[in-house]
Amino acid sequence: MPVVNRWCFLPILLFISILLVIILPSLATTLGDGQFVYCGFANSNLIVDGAATVLPEGLLELTNGTVNQKGHAFHPTPFRLHKSPNSAVQSFSASLVFGIVSPLLHASTEGMAFFLAPSSNFSDALPAQYLGLFNYSNNGNLSNHVFAVEIDTAQNNEFMDIDGNHVGIDICDLHSATSSSAGYYDDITGSFRNLSLISGEAMQIWINYDGEATWIDVALAPFKMARPTKTLLSMSYNLSAVLTDVAYVGLSAATGQIESRHYILGWSFSMNGPAPPFFTAHLPNLPKARVDRKATQLILLPLIFPLATPTFVFLVILAIFFFVRRRLRYAELREDWEIEFGPHRFSFKDLYLATEGFKNSHLLGTGGFGRVYKGLLSKSKLQIAVKRVSHESRQGIREFVAEVVSIGRLRHRNIVQLLGYCRRKGELLLVYDYMPNGSLDNYLYGHSNRSILDWIQRFRIIKGVASGLWYLHGEWEQVVIHRDIKASNVLLDEEINARLGDFGLARLYDHGTDMQTTRLVGTIGYLAPELLQKGKASPLTDVFAFGIFVLEVTCGRRPIEHKMNSDQLKLVDWVIDCWNERSLLEAMDPKLQNEYDADEACLALKLGLLCSHQSPAARPSMWHVMQYLNHDLPFPELAPMDMVQNRQVDSPVAYCQSVVSDGTISGLSEGR
Repeated sequence: MPVVNRWCFLPILLFISILLVIILPSLATTLGDGQFVYCGFANSNLIVDGAATVLPEGLLELTNGTVNQKGHAFHPTPFRLHKSPNSAVQSFSASLVFGIVSPLLHASTEGMAFFLAPSSNFSDALPAQYLGLFNYSNNGNLSNHVFAVEIDTAQNNEFMDIDGNHVGIDICDLHSATSSSAGYYDDITGSFRNLSLISGEAMQIWINYDGEATWIDVALAPFKMARPTKTLLSMSYNLSAVLTDVAYVGLSAATGQIESRHYILGWSFSMNGPAPPFFTAHLPNLPKARVDRKATQLILLPLIFPLATPTFVFLVILAIFFFVRRRLRYAELREDWEIEFGPHRFSFKDLYLATEGFKNSHLLGTGGFGRVYKGLLSKSKLQIAVKRVSHESRQGIREFVAEVVSIGRLRHRNIVQLLGYCRRKGELLLVYDYMPNGSLDNYLYGHSNRSILDWIQRFRIIKGVASGLWYLHGEWEQVVIHRDIKASNVLLDEEINARLGDFGLARLYDHGTDMQTTRLVGTIGYLAPELLQKGKASPLTDVFAFGIFVLEVTCGRRPIEHKMNSDQLKLVDWVIDCWNERSLLEAMDPKLQNEYDADEACLALKLGLLCSHQSPAARPSMWHVMQYLNHDLPFPELAPMDMVQNRQVDSPVAYCQSVVSDGTISGLSEGR
């Protein structure tokens, strides 16, 4: 037999070894029916939707740097979690290597999550605070059968988040069953070390469920650090009643008003065993942070000093001139006590540049308290609305700014977000989220450049404002009285959803106490009788204004209209007359051309009359209003005679009503 030289096989073996190294990341994803591991995602067969995509370098990008987006990624085949129907959920483990990059140093929205769900269809889920998992109608329903671990970078009070940098365990609900600030416990000292989720650095999270002990634990650490011995989160919970027999393993991320990016470097999962480890060398890298240009400037400095003395002196004088001129242009009023309000303070320079020097072309509108301009922040590319308000006295300005900052912490889908403020001498600037469709009154009163709102949109707007008011009166940590509810203060987002705005007159006080102010502020036509008599606002004075607002939206008429003979037509009286003499539905806006749900229309008209009743005791709370609108409580039986006492009577400011039909009483400084 011929003798085969064993050395001739070496090139073949070397070629096979190189080939295995190249394809190892792809092969690593097929470890069997009970587990998978992705070391990068090149050539993977993930199911992705929304903003999610796999980048050429192998990174899984769940959000692509645009606002109000969601993205999902799923392992293509579901897992059987129960060995047999009606049996307990088996143990499982998962691990992620992830990174979150925000355009801002200390702020981001919203976050991401690992989850198990019976379906890979999340088309009805919302972005922003809902993390692409739920929406406002199904959040909290056990029928979702979703188990999730959220990695959240925003604090949403409606879900009772502990802070804007936390990890939480969610059972069919974004109200976390348990949560903790992001960090880990040092194995040597036992001390807790904080981690910033938006640092742009890679991190690893481990998620385990023990089916026999019905125990969930979660650990977090910087990438390449071993799993900490002490877990970040632990809780006892039996997932057998939550998870279905077969479930998809997925990832979700969402953005709000800041275009953060959520990246996944590696992902592993296993049934009845630890999640497979990652081949660190095969994981892709996170995008590099923006280059610090200060180092480049320091290199150039030695080249400037050898300049001739006259030239140097000339440049110094020129620099001083421009510096002083620039300081005067962007001069602000700052006092030591404002340090406590921190990031809520915007620089005037940023706002000046965002509005191109407050050009008239950026002017959105002019109200009783100042002008509002559209702006674009250069760093974050966030669209904003800037209101310039005059304040003539420093008296009470500290308390005013404290309330502005408190209102800035409100988080609700039907409230315009107040982002912060800036102060100059004699001037205050309030910064809000920008609402692209402007104010509601532009749609109600037949402006040629605005489309007519149909009844479905109007009823949704009424429910939205009611939801926002109930949040202000009863759900937030303090009672907030808006004191200026009207159509011009209701703004519409890109989907014609209502956002209650302009909190310039709002006041806050603790639950269980009474507000002490007796200053009369508000808009004529929306003022409750007791407010005119005593000057004391309460949640029920807001309810009165809301009732007028409901009639305004339903009837398409202003609260007070002037006739040719100088008489006034009051909307409440006119609706009562229609109901008493003819038909209540005759009060409906004729622009609707009778295309509306008659039951909903009658409910809205009667609710508007009841809320705007002259007697505060007859008005419902905003909680009851929400129950009526959602048909969770039957609306009380009313007749036209029940509303006779609802006719508005003369008041101390009745003489103003002959002059102003929609003017605001009191300026901002007087309303505090």
